[in-house]
Order: sequence, then C-alpha cells, then structure tokens
Amino acid sequence: MDGKRPTNLLYDKAAYHDFLRRNKAVVCALSASYISTFAGYPLDSLKSRLQTTKTPITVPRLAAIVYREEGVVGFYRGLWIPLMTISFVRAASFTIYTRTKEYFRDHHTLQRDSIIDASLVGGVSGAMSGALISFGSAPFELVKVRRQLEYAIAQSKGLQLLKPPGTMEAVKDIFRTNGVAGLYTGFPLHFVRDTMGTALYFLEYDGMRHLLGRDRSGEQGPTPAWLPIHPSIVPFFCGSLSGVTSWALIYPLDVVKTKVQQRALAGEKYRGPWETFHRLIRGPDPANPKPFLAGMARIYRGLGVSAVRSITTHGLLWTFFDLVSNYIDRLPE
Repeated sequence: MDGKRPTNLLYDKAAYHDFLRRNKAVVCALSASYISTFAGYPLDSLKSRLQTTKTPITVPRLAAIVYREEGVVGFYRGLWIPLMTISFVRAASFTIYTRTKEYFRDHHTLQRDSIIDASLVGGVSGAMSGALISFGSAPFELVKVRRQLEYAIAQSKGLQLLKPPGTMEAVKDIFRTNGVAGLYTGFPLHFVRDTMGTALYFLEYDGMRHLLGRDRSGEQGPTPAWLPIHPSIVPFFCGSLSGVTSWALIYPLDVVKTKVQQRALAGEKYRGPWETFHRLIRGPDPANPKPFLAGMARIYRGLGVSAVRSITTHGLLWTFFDLVSNYIDRLPE
C-alpha cells in the first residue's frame, strides 16, 4: 500500500467537475426548469382554460370545477410534456442565449458598462434563442394545449368526453388528421410570440440585473441604495418582474394563438389571426360591436393567474439557475 486513496473507476470527480463546467448553461437550465415547471404548471393549465372559455368565470371557481370534474390530475394534465421536453428546449434556449452573449463579448460589441448595452445584448440574444427554439417547441406546445383543452374541444364537436385520451393518443389523432403539418398548427403565431416574447424577457432581465448591481462579467455586486435587497433575492426579483411584464405585453398574441389552435384542433372553420383578434375585441356580431374596453378585458382574461404563474415560474427558474451556477463556479479545479 502506498498510502494513496484508491481511485473510483466509476466516478472520477475531476472529470465530473470538468463536465459540469463545460456544460454549465445546460445543467443550470435543466435543474432550474424541472423545479419551476412543476411549480407553475397548475396555473398554466388554468390560464389556457380561461383564455378559451366563452363565459366569464373567476379563477377560484374554475379551479373548483376542474377539481370536481377531473380531480388533482386535471391540473397536471399533460405535465410530462413540458417537464421532459420543454425543459430540454429551455436548456437549448439558455445555451443559445449564453453563446450569443459570449459572441458579443468576444467581438467587443455592446460591451460598455451601461444599461443600454446590457439590455440590447440580452434582447438580441433572447430573440435569436426564441426564433431558433420555436421550431422544436411548437409541436410540444400544441399537444400541451390539446391536452389542457380536451373537454372544451370535445364540447365544440358536440361530444361528451368520459375519459380524455392520453398524450400519445392526442399526438396520433393530430397526425392522423393533418399529418406532420398538423403538429405545426398555428406555427407563425407561435414563432412571432416566442421571438418577441423571449427578446423582451431577456432584454428586461439583463437590464434589471445591471441596474441592481451585476457587472458585465456576470458578478453580482451590492444592490443600489434605492432598492436595498439582499443579493440572493435579486435573481428571483428580476426573473419575476421580467416574466410578468414581458408576458403582459405579449399576452394578446398568446390568446389569439390559443384560439386559432383550439378551432383547428376542433375541426372548425379557419379564422385568421386578425379576424380572431377582432372578434375577441368587438364580438361576433358586426352590427352590435362590444365596447373596446370590454373586449380588451376579455383578451386579458386569465392574466392574473398568468402573472402569478410567471412570478412563481421565472422567479424560481432564475433563483435555482444562479444557485446551480454558483455551485459549479465554486467546484475545485
């Protein structure tokens, strides 16, 4: 015996640490996404139902109806799709976002110590990420919408749904009806929503992080005197605020997308985005249009629950992203 600790051939700590450092963005995004997606999914399910219901209903009443008719499972219907796929999509999104920011840094572009440069780099990186990822995320989101609105779609077809089909049955039904193209129903709206929404989201997040003391190298300094919060709370605060505000701006487009997809999945006559938006705002009767403010209130139905979901999801996402990131940074060489 030479006194050295025996090497574990199945676990090389140095190699493991090196792997974590080389894949930092993916590891951080996956870890944070699993937790935040699970926490926010029931609210996302309620949001989809509120967007498509024809009669006004409060969130507590809708939640009570879902629980009575479908049980707790109703709130998590279709969960495994975003949990197992959107999490990987989000990991790819963060990787593209991070690599794009590194490109700007390596080419010394928009690197001044100013909120404008920090925000622009975040916005451009977010737009690149949202645009590229939308091609992979669109089919998964369509199936998620289908699973969340099973009962509403069956009702529009005049059917009574005793037991909703599973996820694979839903995929097969979409494929059987419209082929591969069916999985991209409403894709132009999905593409625009993801590109604009992700650009706004990262633009706001990076801008707020800069305001609250993070330098261009990524190190968090002390927070300013006008907002004396603990540095550990900064990711949750910035993630929540950027998630809520960017979602509020893009919310009307998401409502139109969901309505267009619901009609297509139900086999109803196609209505374009502008016609769908106009009918949501002014109602179906041109001779008796609804007041504009009443129409806008309908468009933003469900925004409250979406705001709570965004606070929960994006706050936790960035909190755990930073926690895992700091853990990897502290690993021994």
